[in-house]
Amino acid sequence: MRKTWLLAALLTIAAAGAAPAAEIGDDGLHKQDWFQLTFKDVAEDIESAKAEGKRLAILFEQRGCIYCIRMHEEVFSDPDVAAYIEANFHIVQYNLYGDEAVTDLDGETLSEKTAVRRWGVVFTPTILFLPEDAPDGGTVAEAAVATMPGAFGKEIVLHMFEWVKAKRYETGEHFQAYHARRLAEAKASAEAKASGEGAR
Repeated sequence: MRKTWLLAALLTIAAAGAAPAAEIGDDGLHKQDWFQLTFKDVAEDIESAKAEGKRLAILFEQRGCIYCIRMHEEVFSDPDVAAYIEANFHIVQYNLYGDEAVTDLDGETLSEKTAVRRWGVVFTPTILFLPEDAPDGGTVAEAAVATMPGAFGKEIVLHMFEWVKAKRYETGEHFQAYHARRLAEAKASAEAKASGEGAR
Protein backbone atom coordinates (compact mmCIF):
# COMPACT_ATOMS: atom_id res chain seq x y z
CA MET A 1 0.00 0.00 0.00
CA ARG A 2 2.78 2.39 0.94
CA LYS A 3 4.64 1.64 -2.33
CA THR A 4 1.48 2.36 -4.35
CA TRP A 5 0.96 5.68 -2.57
CA LEU A 6 4.61 6.64 -3.08
CA LEU A 7 4.49 5.79 -6.79
CA ALA A 8 1.31 7.84 -7.24
CA ALA A 9 2.91 10.80 -5.45
CA LEU A 10 6.03 10.63 -7.60
CA LEU A 11 3.97 10.48 -10.79
CA THR A 12 1.95 13.51 -9.65
CA ILE A 13 5.11 15.50 -8.94
CA ALA A 14 6.63 14.52 -12.30
CA ALA A 15 3.46 15.50 -14.16
CA ALA A 16 3.32 18.86 -12.38
CA GLY A 17 6.84 19.70 -13.55
CA ALA A 18 6.21 18.92 -17.20
CA ALA A 19 4.54 21.08 -19.81
CA PRO A 20 1.15 19.84 -21.08
CA ALA A 21 1.41 17.24 -23.85
CA ALA A 22 1.02 18.67 -27.33
CA GLU A 23 -2.14 17.79 -29.22
CA ILE A 24 -1.98 16.36 -32.73
CA GLY A 25 -3.82 18.31 -35.42
CA ASP A 26 -5.71 17.06 -38.45
CA ASP A 27 -2.49 17.41 -40.44
CA GLY A 28 -0.75 14.90 -38.15
CA LEU A 29 1.54 17.54 -36.63
CA HIS A 30 1.96 18.22 -32.92
CA LYS A 31 0.47 21.54 -31.79
CA GLN A 32 1.91 23.39 -28.81
CA ASP A 33 -0.57 25.83 -27.28
CA TRP A 34 2.01 28.61 -27.67
CA PHE A 35 2.34 28.20 -31.44
CA GLN A 36 0.95 31.12 -33.43
CA LEU A 37 -1.91 30.66 -35.89
CA THR A 38 -1.41 33.16 -38.72
CA PHE A 39 -2.13 33.67 -42.42
CA LYS A 40 1.53 32.76 -43.05
CA ASP A 41 2.39 36.17 -44.49
CA VAL A 42 6.00 36.20 -43.35
CA ALA A 43 6.47 39.98 -43.35
CA GLU A 44 3.31 40.44 -41.29
CA ASP A 45 4.38 37.67 -38.91
CA ILE A 46 7.76 39.34 -38.37
CA GLU A 47 6.10 42.67 -37.56
CA SER A 48 3.47 41.00 -35.33
CA ALA A 49 6.22 39.33 -33.32
CA LYS A 50 8.17 42.59 -33.09
CA ALA A 51 5.10 44.43 -31.80
CA GLU A 52 5.19 42.08 -28.80
CA GLY A 53 8.95 42.42 -28.34
CA LYS A 54 9.56 38.98 -29.81
CA ARG A 55 11.20 37.34 -32.83
CA LEU A 56 9.68 35.14 -35.51
CA ALA A 57 10.83 31.57 -36.00
CA ILE A 58 9.34 29.22 -38.59
CA LEU A 59 9.18 25.54 -37.64
CA PHE A 60 8.95 22.96 -40.43
CA GLU A 61 7.54 19.52 -39.65
CA GLN A 62 5.90 16.59 -41.42
CA ARG A 63 3.46 13.86 -40.49
CA GLY A 64 5.12 10.77 -39.02
CA CYS A 65 8.48 12.49 -38.44
CA ILE A 66 10.07 10.62 -35.52
CA TYR A 67 12.51 13.46 -34.89
CA CYS A 68 9.64 15.96 -34.69
CA ILE A 69 7.91 13.73 -32.15
CA ARG A 70 11.12 13.54 -30.13
CA MET A 71 11.43 17.35 -30.19
CA HIS A 72 7.90 17.77 -28.84
CA GLU A 73 8.14 15.01 -26.25
CA GLU A 74 11.68 15.64 -24.99
CA VAL A 75 12.41 19.32 -25.64
CA PHE A 76 9.26 21.41 -25.98
CA SER A 77 7.78 19.49 -23.03
CA ASP A 78 10.49 20.93 -20.76
CA PRO A 79 8.86 23.83 -18.87
CA ASP A 80 12.01 25.99 -18.92
CA VAL A 81 12.46 25.59 -22.67
CA ALA A 82 8.78 26.16 -23.41
CA ALA A 83 8.59 29.21 -21.14
CA TYR A 84 11.66 30.83 -22.72
CA ILE A 85 10.47 30.28 -26.28
CA GLU A 86 6.93 31.46 -25.55
CA ALA A 87 8.22 34.60 -23.81
CA ASN A 88 10.62 35.59 -26.58
CA PHE A 89 9.44 34.14 -29.89
CA HIS A 90 6.47 33.67 -32.16
CA ILE A 91 6.62 30.15 -33.56
CA VAL A 92 4.67 29.53 -36.77
CA GLN A 93 4.45 25.91 -37.85
CA TYR A 94 4.71 24.92 -41.53
CA ASN A 95 3.90 21.52 -43.02
CA LEU A 96 6.64 20.27 -45.32
CA TYR A 97 3.97 18.86 -47.64
CA GLY A 98 1.21 21.35 -46.82
CA ASP A 99 -1.04 23.26 -49.19
CA GLU A 100 -1.79 26.35 -47.09
CA ALA A 101 -1.02 29.65 -48.82
CA VAL A 102 2.24 31.37 -47.83
CA THR A 103 3.36 34.90 -48.72
CA ASP A 104 7.13 35.23 -49.04
CA LEU A 105 8.99 38.43 -48.20
CA ASP A 106 9.00 39.49 -51.86
CA GLY A 107 5.21 39.27 -51.93
CA GLU A 108 5.01 36.04 -53.92
CA THR A 109 2.21 33.72 -52.83
CA LEU A 110 2.84 29.98 -52.92
CA SER A 111 1.87 26.82 -51.06
CA GLU A 112 3.75 25.59 -48.01
CA LYS A 113 5.32 22.73 -49.97
CA THR A 114 6.40 25.11 -52.76
CA ALA A 115 7.77 27.62 -50.25
CA VAL A 116 9.73 24.83 -48.58
CA ARG A 117 11.43 24.00 -51.88
CA ARG A 118 12.10 27.66 -52.59
CA TRP A 119 13.71 28.11 -49.20
CA GLY A 120 15.80 24.94 -49.44
CA VAL A 121 14.30 23.16 -46.43
CA VAL A 122 14.78 19.40 -46.87
CA PHE A 123 14.76 18.02 -43.33
CA THR A 124 12.28 18.00 -40.46
CA PRO A 125 12.29 19.43 -37.97
CA THR A 126 13.98 22.59 -39.20
CA ILE A 127 13.68 26.02 -37.58
CA LEU A 128 14.42 29.22 -39.51
CA PHE A 129 14.99 32.33 -37.39
CA LEU A 130 13.98 35.63 -38.97
CA PRO A 131 15.34 39.13 -38.33
CA GLU A 132 13.66 41.68 -36.07
CA ASP A 133 12.47 43.74 -39.03
CA ALA A 134 10.96 42.47 -42.26
CA PRO A 135 13.35 43.17 -45.15
CA ASP A 136 12.08 44.93 -48.24
CA GLY A 137 11.94 42.02 -50.67
CA GLY A 138 13.98 38.87 -50.99
CA THR A 139 13.07 35.45 -49.68
CA VAL A 140 12.84 33.87 -46.25
CA ALA A 141 15.96 31.83 -47.01
CA GLU A 142 17.91 35.02 -47.77
CA ALA A 143 16.61 36.85 -44.72
CA ALA A 144 17.05 34.10 -42.12
CA VAL A 145 19.66 34.95 -39.50
CA ALA A 146 20.08 31.33 -38.39
CA THR A 147 18.87 27.82 -39.17
CA MET A 148 18.56 24.85 -36.84
CA PRO A 149 18.13 21.67 -38.89
CA GLY A 150 17.30 18.60 -36.87
CA ALA A 151 16.18 17.52 -33.42
CA PHE A 152 18.68 18.32 -30.69
CA GLY A 153 18.72 18.09 -26.90
CA LYS A 154 17.05 20.74 -24.81
CA GLU A 155 20.32 22.50 -23.91
CA ILE A 156 21.25 23.06 -27.56
CA VAL A 157 17.73 24.15 -28.47
CA LEU A 158 17.48 26.57 -25.56
CA HIS A 159 20.94 27.98 -26.26
CA MET A 160 20.08 28.47 -29.93
CA PHE A 161 17.01 30.50 -29.05
CA GLU A 162 19.06 32.50 -26.53
CA TRP A 163 21.80 33.09 -29.13
CA VAL A 164 19.30 34.46 -31.64
CA LYS A 165 17.44 36.54 -29.05
CA ALA A 166 20.71 38.16 -27.95
CA LYS A 167 21.70 38.67 -31.63
CA ARG A 168 25.03 36.95 -31.02
CA TYR A 169 25.19 36.30 -34.78
CA GLU A 170 25.99 40.02 -35.09
CA THR A 171 28.86 39.89 -32.59
CA GLY A 172 30.92 37.24 -34.33
CA GLU A 173 30.47 34.71 -31.53
CA HIS A 174 29.75 31.47 -33.36
CA PHE A 175 26.85 29.45 -31.94
CA GLN A 176 29.10 26.51 -31.03
CA ALA A 177 31.33 28.83 -29.01
CA TYR A 178 28.28 30.31 -27.28
CA HIS A 179 26.92 26.83 -26.54
CA ALA A 180 30.26 25.67 -25.09
CA ARG A 181 30.46 28.81 -22.93
CA ARG A 182 26.93 28.35 -21.59
CA LEU A 183 27.63 24.70 -20.75
CA ALA A 184 30.83 25.70 -18.93
CA GLU A 185 28.94 28.39 -16.99
CA ALA A 186 26.25 25.90 -15.98
CA LYS A 187 28.87 23.38 -14.86
CA ALA A 188 30.76 26.00 -12.82
CA SER A 189 27.51 27.15 -11.20
CA ALA A 190 26.55 23.57 -10.29
CA GLU A 191 30.00 22.87 -8.82
CA ALA A 192 29.95 26.08 -6.79
CA LYS A 193 26.50 25.21 -5.44
CA ALA A 194 27.60 21.68 -4.55
CA SER A 195 30.74 23.02 -2.88
CA GLY A 196 28.69 25.50 -0.84
CA GLU A 197 26.27 22.85 0.30
CA GLY A 198 29.13 20.51 1.20
CA ALA A 199 30.71 23.18 3.42
CA ARG A 200 27.61 23.44 5.59
